[in-house]
Amino acid sequence: MTATRTPPPGTAADRPTSAGTGRAPRGHSELTRIRRGLRRRAGRARRRVRLTSRRLVARTVRTWRSSLQVRIGAITMLLAGTVVVIVSMVLFSQIKDQLLDVKRQAAIDQMQAGVVYAQSEAAGIATGDAASVRATLARTVNQLLDRGGAAGDFDVVMVYRADRERPATSRRPLYGALPDELRDAVDAGSQAYKYDLMPGESGELRPSLLVGAPVTGDAQGPDRIELYYVFPLQQEEESLSLIRSTVVVSGIALTLLVVGIGVLVTRLVVDPVRQAAGTAQRLAEGQLEERMAVRGEDDLARLATSFNAMADSLQRQITQLEGLSQLQQRFTSDVSHELRTPLTTVQMAADVLYETRDDFAPHVSRSAELLRAELDRFEALLTDLLEISRYDAGAAVLDSAPTDLGVLVDRVVDGMTSLAERHDCEVQVNRPADRVLAEVDARRVERILRNLVGNAIEHGSGHPVQITLAANRSAAAVTVRDHGVGLSSGEAQHVFDRFWRADPSRMRTVGGSGLGLSISLEDARLHGGWLQVWGQPGAGAQFRLTLPLVAGADLTSSPLPLRPVKLRGAEAP
Repeated sequence: MTATRTPPPGTAADRPTSAGTGRAPRGHSELTRIRRGLRRRAGRARRRVRLTSRRLVARTVRTWRSSLQVRIGAITMLLAGTVVVIVSMVLFSQIKDQLLDVKRQAAIDQMQAGVVYAQSEAAGIATGDAASVRATLARTVNQLLDRGGAAGDFDVVMVYRADRERPATSRRPLYGALPDELRDAVDAGSQAYKYDLMPGESGELRPSLLVGAPVTGDAQGPDRIELYYVFPLQQEEESLSLIRSTVVVSGIALTLLVVGIGVLVTRLVVDPVRQAAGTAQRLAEGQLEERMAVRGEDDLARLATSFNAMADSLQRQITQLEGLSQLQQRFTSDVSHELRTPLTTVQMAADVLYETRDDFAPHVSRSAELLRAELDRFEALLTDLLEISRYDAGAAVLDSAPTDLGVLVDRVVDGMTSLAERHDCEVQVNRPADRVLAEVDARRVERILRNLVGNAIEHGSGHPVQITLAANRSAAAVTVRDHGVGLSSGEAQHVFDRFWRADPSRMRTVGGSGLGLSISLEDARLHGGWLQVWGQPGAGAQFRLTLPLVAGADLTSSPLPLRPVKLRGAEAP
């Protein structure tokens, strides 16, 4: 006979396997996938809820910040609601106290009349006969119920101290439900009242007014008789509930009315302000004929009148300034063209004198050299004026072609070598090994870089000037960094203005017209690029030129930061 051994539950023999491979069954893997899918869906749902909540909060905050009408409406609702709630609570409390006071006074008066009547009925009771006492108490209770009273519905309980187990009641057993505080006060020989919950006809507890008083007998004697009145407060509850509903509805209606009035008044004020803001925006956009409509003679009408007067004055002044600007531009253009011919003649004569200066006396030879240098500066100034005139007239044309910006940078640095030597300044170039090709006007870009590098050398105070070239997939940028006196925030705002100089008293060695950076800015804009400046007093300045790699493309970012990563104190000189 062979014995078969059954393995205990939970061992490997009980665990199902898949074809003896030890893997979990197919149903288990399906259940795991379903659970994972449910968790992923729950996670996505939570993320959607959070995203929706953030959007709702952001929209609410944006509406709160941007709408004066919403803010005034919300604040008015809050204040009006608070006042209405406080007034309603005070009013409801006073009505409740007054209603209960009337009920209590009527109940006490009825109790006193009932005590007098019960004393007259109990005067002939034979105290030794318990049956006679019970009969008298029952008859007295029924008569008190028939007499009624001004306090409304009530129940009566009369108790004979020698037979407390069988009190006389009106319609239901109430003596056992009377609170101990009330019974103790009546036992002490005084009249007392109390608000408490008492069982109703169907057994449910209802608020009631309880009044009790002794009728006859010694305070400690066995023949003591006590009288209790139970006045249900159901009518008072219904009245208070109706009053509460009326107060709540009236409060809500009053709050909404106040909010509506506030919103309406705010709209009457905000609408003209919005119209003024819209009109001012259109004026800022160049629509100088825009005016506000004037209605009535109130403060808003006077505001519109003043606004229109201001707009008229601005329009006149802008028109005058435009006329003066056009006159100035025409004068500059005409003078530049008119001076070109005599300047050419004078230059020809100066060249003749300069070439034969060795034949002259030393002082005459020096005069010929100074004449040649000043005429060159005069020609450069006329060239700048003519270039500005072209931009003012909208006649500047871009001649774009694929250009290696690295070659342009090297060419500019080579051309500034003598200037850098005179200022004892080292020019450092940092550019990528690969070529940086961009569709630009090489002449204009070289002029921009020449102005930037020349200014950096002049203002560098002998410190190195760093030129950095970089590019990304859509733009190329060149930064020119100096470590000189720097620029304040106010100076940085005017550095591209025409004829503006940071230090008018300082002698300049390059140009001197004050138009170089203005022309450079116009050249950059003509390419659809940016020319920006950062400066800090004592830490130098950095100019950044950003150009699109493809002519006509829009710029969204620059490959190089405008603010230097390291300031002068942390940099190696």
